[in-house]
Amino acid sequence: MKFAVIEFPGSNCDHDAYHATKHVLGQQAEFVWHKETDLRGADVVVLPGGFSYGDYLRTGAIARFSPVMGRVCEFAHAGGPVIGICNGFQVLLEVGLLKGALLRNNRLKFLCEHIHVRVEQTDTPFTSGAVAGQVLTLPIAHGEGNFYASPETLAALEANRQVVFRYCAEDGAQSDAANPNGSAHAIAGVCNVGRNVVGLMPHPERACESMLGSADGRVVLESVISTLAATGAA
Repeated sequence: MKFAVIEFPGSNCDHDAYHATKHVLGQQAEFVWHKETDLRGADVVVLPGGFSYGDYLRTGAIARFSPVMGRVCEFAHAGGPVIGICNGFQVLLEVGLLKGALLRNNRLKFLCEHIHVRVEQTDTPFTSGAVAGQVLTLPIAHGEGNFYASPETLAALEANRQVVFRYCAEDGAQSDAANPNGSAHAIAGVCNVGRNVVGLMPHPERACESMLGSADGRVVLESVISTLAATGAA
């Protein structure tokens, strides 16, 4: 199975995603520069974290115009699995593959810590190997992770079961204290209506080895490997 890791000027988690998919999980992985329009036969596309284009204008706003994003959108619209992590999530929102926006953290501080998220849906390629209600320990590293959407959009996301990950306490309970950035409905990650595109602020690729403090992120990447293997898509 082949992962395409998209690189923008300012990406800084691209090598983390490459290491997790290739060296930890033993899959093929290849970097794809933002000026390219060929995904090189990839089965899965990863938009990594970082500060694409220095976060100028706003996070992800310039990256959406990179030539590669046209091809990523075509891949997504054809049903290909796409995951956007942190800045990658911000890019997916800007390009319109996902609904909502990410604002400054409510504490107006950059957050870098381990948090807990609850898996809300297991019928996406990136959560098929998880159990509904499973709590994952994952790191966050962002200044703009405060998920926002209009009341109508939030209602639609909830009704369509598009909220995939939600911030929570270690026991899975929700509270203001367990919501690190003030996200509406404690949303940590969402998917599109077709359920093949997932964006989340926490970093599963940085939690694939126990020596890093948690290996819970493996379930996200192993899920898509198992899903494509089961369907014969890779």
